Amino acid sequence: MKQEWNQFVDSAKNSHFFFQRDYMEYHDHRFQDFSLMVYDKKKLVALLPANIEDTTLYSHQGLTFGGFIVNGAMKVTLMLEIFQALLSFLRTHHIAKLLYKAIPYIYHQKAAEEDRYALFINNAKLYRVDTVGTIYLHEKIKYSNGRRWSINKAKKENLTIEKTHDLAPFWELLQTVLEEQHSVQPVHSLKEMHYLMSHFPKNIHLFLCKKDNQLLAGALVYENHHIAHLQYIANSKQGREIGALDFLVDYLLKNVYQHKKYFDFGNSNEKNGRVLNEGLMDQKERFDARATVQEFFEIEIT
Repeated sequence: MKQEWNQFVDSAKNSHFFFQRDYMEYHDHRFQDFSLMVYDKKKLVALLPANIEDTTLYSHQGLTFGGFIVNGAMKVTLMLEIFQALLSFLRTHHIAKLLYKAIPYIYHQKAAEEDRYALFINNAKLYRVDTVGTIYLHEKIKYSNGRRWSINKAKKENLTIEKTHDLAPFWELLQTVLEEQHSVQPVHSLKEMHYLMSHFPKNIHLFLCKKDNQLLAGALVYENHHIAHLQYIANSKQGREIGALDFLVDYLLKNVYQHKKYFDFGNSNEKNGRVLNEGLMDQKERFDARATVQEFFEIEIT
């Protein structure tokens, strides 16, 4: 049913390319898929990307977000019926809990929050909120004084920016930076990202900032409809000294994605949203990003 699934994703009003099966299944060895397709009189009306672990159903743990995917025909009354059918279905499969990651509104192509109301009606518990640094690109961007100074400094360094598919040098820099600064590794392996870039060449893009052909900073961008998201960024020691990453992000905002509606820097939270990484959020806010929230809900199924 892959083709039917993918075609519905393409027509959805809250579509994202990472709901396509080729994206979801690159890490199928990590998750037991339990994705659902909802029909009304043999007509497909909604999808739920999901995986199961023990007696808990997750709206997919391998995706940043992803509740019900719906098209323009979705109405509130139908969504309420879908939730009733979903909960009944989960009971029959002895699933005790649903953890649901709602899609932030900035990723909607048109209003698509019918599920939020259905969650409320079904006594869903809001257990986590993340803050996502978001720039609204239809207004003039106002950098902080420090950000403008850093970009102007970098402009004097004879830096170059290139779009490329050469992932290996960037991945090496990314792994080094994440290990040194956060003691973690990228969520994706180099092999996995090569696979995803080859399958989604219109959506996943790599930009590198160099000086004298030496890599200083890089950004891997997920592009979806009217929004661009910084999936991974990395800045070398020399890059930090001369503002290479600021220069690169400024280039993306002013020359590559200026026609988009939103630019998403990702979340700035730890410990299930209870702790704000103030330094990280401040870095985004200095680019004129402001907070959008991503909400996580829990329904106990009795």
